[in-house]
Amino acid sequence: MRRVVIGTAAVSMALSLAACGKAGDNKKSDDSSSSGSGGKTIGLLLPDSVTARYEKFDKPYFEAKVSALCSDCKVEYANAAGDAAKQAQQVSSMITKGVKVIVVSAQDSAAIKSSIQTAVNKGIKVVAYDRLAQGPVSAYVSFDNVKVGELQGQALVDALGSKATKSSKVVMINGDDADPNAAEFKKGAHSVLDGKVDIAYEQSGLWQDTVAAQKMKAAITQLGAKKIAGVYSANDGMSGGIATTLKGSGISGIPLTGQDAELAGIQRIVAGTQSSTVYKAFKPEAEAAAEVAVDLLQGKSISSVATVTKTSGSGDKVPSQLLTPVSVTKANIKDTVIKDKLYTVQDICTAAYAKACKAAGLE
Repeated sequence: MRRVVIGTAAVSMALSLAACGKAGDNKKSDDSSSSGSGGKTIGLLLPDSVTARYEKFDKPYFEAKVSALCSDCKVEYANAAGDAAKQAQQVSSMITKGVKVIVVSAQDSAAIKSSIQTAVNKGIKVVAYDRLAQGPVSAYVSFDNVKVGELQGQALVDALGSKATKSSKVVMINGDDADPNAAEFKKGAHSVLDGKVDIAYEQSGLWQDTVAAQKMKAAITQLGAKKIAGVYSANDGMSGGIATTLKGSGISGIPLTGQDAELAGIQRIVAGTQSSTVYKAFKPEAEAAAEVAVDLLQGKSISSVATVTKTSGSGDKVPSQLLTPVSVTKANIKDTVIKDKLYTVQDICTAAYAKACKAAGLE
């Protein structure tokens, strides 16, 4: 270990001297897209570009926090575009580039296990972000996902009101089974819904609006349009497809849940075609992950940030930080996503939603 440290210091000194002597080379090393040496580079791997939050919020918040904590650190970024095999290749690329820490939101938590093991074998620390990947990860940063499901289930029950009975037929469209979060959302929702309503149709929507729309159409065919009292959707992306199907089938006024507080989901809540979502503040999550990553890179303890332990699907006990989610309905849009400056009133209240916004008191 001592020889490695001394060797690394020598290489750093050599690189510093070379940089001082060649201004052109120094300019090249400031390229924010990559770092050939990887000495102070953190890899950020996100799972898809369909879910709006990752590119719009998680990535920039993470990069900004890393920069604030470590001025000479760099972030090497890649998006799996919903492809687990592509994400495995991206991990290999990060290893080749010599990054010291990889922060990954796994597209498939089980499939990525071998890639994580390979990275760890090379001396790289791995942080599971938002989704608890299998394998020897050093830390996990996310929200209390069982609580997310509980909030979704309770919001549905609250929206049903007196119609929340054991005979009330509810359609349940869950997330992708390859995502461990989906199982926790489902567990939390069932803990609230079971025994209070009749979950008459339950399928996975794979986090895709088109798949969720197809499942909703199948549920309507099976149960009958007039028999459905409400719909549990695990996230806002799927809720968009479900809302379109409900409208096309002449169904209106029934509760529809969601998650992620996407702008389109908030607008549907204002318009009354979605009853709730769950707000997981992206900034504190991304910043917590950045703090953990920088601490690991600098050899510092993460115990002040990762204060609880979660057990992954591979049985690994992982130091974790779990943030608290918040349920959002029409009644508290101002006190949540607007107050936190996630969106402005102008963002939400476009021309198509002007009338609904006025009725909701958002002007």
